[in-house]
Amino acid sequence: MSPRLDLGPKPSLGYVDSRIERAAERRGDKAGIAALTAAAEARAYVIGGDRVVANKSSSLSDPLFTLDQARALGTVTETVFLGLIDGVPRFGVGLEPATAEALKERDAYLVTDLRSIAVQGLVAPEHLPPIAEAKAILHWHLRHRFCANCGTLTHSVDAGWRRDCPNCETQHFPRTDPVVIMLAAKGDRCLLGRSPRFAPTMWSCLAGFMEPGEAIEDAVRRETLEEAGIVTGRVRYFASQPWPFPMSLMIGCHAEALSETVTVDRVELEDARWFSRDEVIRMMLRQHEHGLTMPPPVAIAYHIIRAWTEGRTGFD
Repeated sequence: MSPRLDLGPKPSLGYVDSRIERAAERRGDKAGIAALTAAAEARAYVIGGDRVVANKSSSLSDPLFTLDQARALGTVTETVFLGLIDGVPRFGVGLEPATAEALKERDAYLVTDLRSIAVQGLVAPEHLPPIAEAKAILHWHLRHRFCANCGTLTHSVDAGWRRDCPNCETQHFPRTDPVVIMLAAKGDRCLLGRSPRFAPTMWSCLAGFMEPGEAIEDAVRRETLEEAGIVTGRVRYFASQPWPFPMSLMIGCHAEALSETVTVDRVELEDARWFSRDEVIRMMLRQHEHGLTMPPPVAIAYHIIRAWTEGRTGFD
């Protein structure tokens, strides 16, 4: 590869490599959780709907608050024990979405969405995994307040990691939605698609939710066929990424394309087509002649595509 097409050092993937020890065995210990909450060194991440609240700074903003500081920001909807970092407790504190929005008017706080925080590097990278954890679990509480079995208002237990129904005694646990995200390739070309939600210049991997009773490999083949009409054979797992929008797990794969004719499902995609390796590299370097681009390095799609350009797909 020529120097002009050198992609440089590999950037970090977002929301992974968490330093949090989740300490799940402590969640049911009410007295223990109360002691952790009262600890002077305890800190919290504050989430209001889709917004993260942080202390504004001239450099990197600080997303950590004491529990008293977090409670003083407004009405708290939920407090969740996230775990320990070097023995120090971390919590997620949920605010009403309107309360978080109102904090935008106060100069002391940065109030924005987690995607912007990650892409723009507004906080230190070490904070991204626990913020993602807090955002996902607090979103679950916000959207699952009533029992799916009988409709009764449930209450939070186990330090925020379960909701119990007082009527039918059903226990409800947070769920993670698995999503396959894959790059199909044939020879020196790969298949990329465009969602209507993307920025106007961006192309990326195809992706879709897994269905009940479906293996990862089967989901990759089904979604690629449904969205682009491409038949795939061998599938190789690449890596995974928690994706708190709202609470998914992205399962990254490479797939061997067995056909070439693209038939786009216009309900799912705006467009899909084949790209050469050199064209993809120019897109990643933002040197494409038509201004086409890739997802940012914080997203797993960037890393899946980059691995293909570098020959790291796991295929012989």
